[in-house]
Amino acid sequence: MDVDACTDIAERDAEDCGGVEQARASLISSETAADVAQLFKALSDPTRVRIISVLIGHELCVHSIVDVLGMTQSAISHQLRTLRALRIVRARRAGKHIYYTLADAHIGTLFKQGRAHAEHD
Repeated sequence: MDVDACTDIAERDAEDCGGVEQARASLISSETAADVAQLFKALSDPTRVRIISVLIGHELCVHSIVDVLGMTQSAISHQLRTLRALRIVRARRAGKHIYYTLADAHIGTLFKQGRAHAEHD
């Protein structure tokens, strides 16, 4: 390697030093990264995304979700189990019915941002 190449590398490293430290400070833990990856994995299924879309601002029982999406109860129940396990939706029992809603506002915000991105020209 020639002297000019070494000088260029040294200058680049000096410039990157501050950026590297800032990047290191913003790096999330491996555990948090795994949790975020699981969340996005849950959102990678179109049926689950559609379920989330109908639950924004609504609390619905399984039968209502089935009616809205036009799918079988077993298919919806399977997806709801996954969403509950990942703490994306929560359930409330009222007699024979179980009502589902989003677990928190973050999920709705994330969905809305993803939708806006997908619909953006």
